Formats: sequence, C-alpha cells, structure tokens
Amino acid sequence: MIGRLLVLWVAALTSWVLVCLPARALLDIDDATQLGLFYGTGLLLCLIPTSVTLWWGRRALEQSPEQQLTAVMGGTGVRMFVVLFAAWGLWSNVGFFHQNSFWTWLLIAYLVTLALEITLLLMGKPATAAKP
Repeated sequence: MIGRLLVLWVAALTSWVLVCLPARALLDIDDATQLGLFYGTGLLLCLIPTSVTLWWGRRALEQSPEQQLTAVMGGTGVRMFVVLFAAWGLWSNVGFFHQNSFWTWLLIAYLVTLALEITLLLMGKPATAAKP
C-alpha cells in the first residue's frame, strides 16, 4: 500500500511540473507563479484526502461488495467535503487565494488526483474468473 501512495504523490508532483514548466515559458513570471501556487495548493488539498480514500478503497477490494460500495460513496463524500471546506477556508481568509482562477486550478487538481486514485485502485483489483 505504501508503494501505491508513493506512486500517487510522485505522479501528482510530476503533473505539477508538467503544468508549471510550460507555463513559465509561455506566461509572464507573475502569471506562472500564480498558476504554480494555485495548482500546487490544489494538489496538496486534494492529495491528503485522496491518500486516505485510496487506502480505504484498497482495503475494501478485499471485502464484500457492500463494503466496496460504502468505500466508493463514502470516499467520494469525504474527499469532496475536505477539499471544498479547506479551499473555502483559504479562499475566504487568505487574500491571495480570493480569485476565481484558484477554483479552476483546484478543480483540475481534483480531477487529476481522482484519475490517479481510480487508476491505482483498478490496477490492484483482483482478476475475476470469466463466466460462461
């Protein structure tokens, strides 16, 4: 499980680098810095609950289908609540984050981490026997 969490964090950091390097070349320094901070903050806000739900989902793969459904639905709710609550706290209390582009980059970070989590969960799913 530690390996999957490490892959999640490394892939998220790689996505940050792949977004920020071209931005530095194409945008002026202020816009690129703002983009890097917004996307990096969004990734950090998303990675913490995603790590928990990845652990929970991986554990649920070995349980009954009801437990798997609970992990999927509960994980979605936990991840969304934590990310939105933390982002709202930053947006309302820190003036730098009080911009609409912060929400755009948070959404992109959320979708990236969600895609990574689903990929890592499906890669670890045990193969089922084909039914005739």
